[in-house]
Amino acid sequence: MKTDSLPLIAVLATGGTIAGRAGDAASTAGYKAGVVGVNDLLDAVPALGNVARIHAEQIASIDSKDMSHALWTTLAKRIDELAAQGDISGIVVTHGTDTLEETAYMLHLTVKTAKPVVLTAAMRPSSALSADGPLNLLNAVTVAACERAKGQGVLVAFNNQIHTARDVTKTSTYAVDAFRSPETGALGFVQDGRVEFQRAVTKPHTLASEFAIVDEWPMVEIVASYAGASRVAVDALVAAGVKGIVVAGTGNGSVHASITQALVDAVKAGVAVVRASRVGSGHVMRNGAASDDALGSVSAGTLNPYKARVLLMLALAAGVNDARGVQRVFDMY
Repeated sequence: MKTDSLPLIAVLATGGTIAGRAGDAASTAGYKAGVVGVNDLLDAVPALGNVARIHAEQIASIDSKDMSHALWTTLAKRIDELAAQGDISGIVVTHGTDTLEETAYMLHLTVKTAKPVVLTAAMRPSSALSADGPLNLLNAVTVAACERAKGQGVLVAFNNQIHTARDVTKTSTYAVDAFRSPETGALGFVQDGRVEFQRAVTKPHTLASEFAIVDEWPMVEIVASYAGASRVAVDALVAAGVKGIVVAGTGNGSVHASITQALVDAVKAGVAVVRASRVGSGHVMRNGAASDDALGSVSAGTLNPYKARVLLMLALAAGVNDARGVQRVFDMY
């Protein structure tokens, strides 16, 4: 195969475990994340030369637990710039696993391209025995180079599975199959160069999304409900000028009585409140007069608290701040 006939894929590196290194090859903990550069990551996967031509950029070199809004803005803008180039067929982002699902969903709602944008990562550092990063990177580039991946929004390629950014979440602290889509299952799979999509993304994203990347992110925080909870955290956030609060509630997004009154007061102060659940799967039903109408709150549906925060920030930044409008956004996206 002539290399000049292969698609051109941009690989944007941000750090993470996939770019991590430890002193002991038998160790998968105690490593330094983000220390391996993008060119070294690519050199470790010579099979990429059979899949695509690569344009590589080092966007950041961080542990993804330290992901920032400023870096989100930088990353999304760079993806839009690259996607606008006629010679670029798709984009891959290497990322840490800790906040990958948040970054992926943010990009899913803000980047403006039908070209494939695929995030990948690793659970083991590059120095580890049986490191999973090289195969995940090869599979991500394979998906990004696939014509059938166009128009699917932002995807996550991990452990031979392909997930939509909206539904995927990290479900294990150590396993190489750490990413799952609990309610919907994977979109498809990628293995040995074969890309198979078994379902399609149905909710609006990318070009169909009403949201765009922002330079100034509204302050939205998460509080949890649990046995013996108090209103201290909610009151402190309101005093600090928070614009929105996502509650990681128990069960179906239920909220402790002590927090409930604080949230009522927060809504009266102009703070948007969204009820999500701390449970790992399922959905939060809008409870009407029993809860949401009385609180002035919004149901997060199937979004976990961290993705609900992303969507609420974008809604507020777009000027959607009344409960009815925010509920429309959560029902749609």
